[in-house]
Amino acid sequence: MKKAKQGDRRRITKKDIVFDGKVIEDKKERGEWVEAIFLVRAGEHGIPVSKPCGDSRSYDFVAGRPRHFKAVQVKCTTCVSRTGYGYNCCVTSTGRKRYKPESFDFLAAYVVYEDAWYIIPEEKVIEFSAIALCTEQGQANFESYREAWGLLKSACGMGDEGDLLAYAAGLVDGVFVEIVRA
Repeated sequence: MKKAKQGDRRRITKKDIVFDGKVIEDKKERGEWVEAIFLVRAGEHGIPVSKPCGDSRSYDFVAGRPRHFKAVQVKCTTCVSRTGYGYNCCVTSTGRKRYKPESFDFLAAYVVYEDAWYIIPEEKVIEFSAIALCTEQGQANFESYREAWGLLKSACGMGDEGDLLAYAAGLVDGVFVEIVRA
């Protein structure tokens, strides 16, 4: 996958996009694919995630640990903006309805052609039906959230210093235990 260079202000065109894999055309299948990628990436950052049963919730995953769980809505985009200086990411539910406030805690938006994640607090996106990502022009409102895994990790009550030592939580012989530092 070829990434656009930071500071490159050229318009993005279909000819510029070199993607090593096949883009999944079916939106439902692509949604399932990006959820799998989110699960892996969150794990790489030491963030435990769980998937609720079914798909009737206003969020796709629960991230974190007891007393610090956060609901995460996962989206992805392959839609180049009209200006060609970024990508449009839809922030609506099925049927293009806007989410109600407090439907989720974080939006995790993946820009497929850039291999870039945006971890954005709900209150920053809830009023929009779509947002512009990977932009450098006047609409670059979300660039500070690019690869902001630390923001989600912090909200989930997890420290940066060795998660297993700082916050050991899990199942031991089928019983949930949590070890908290004194």
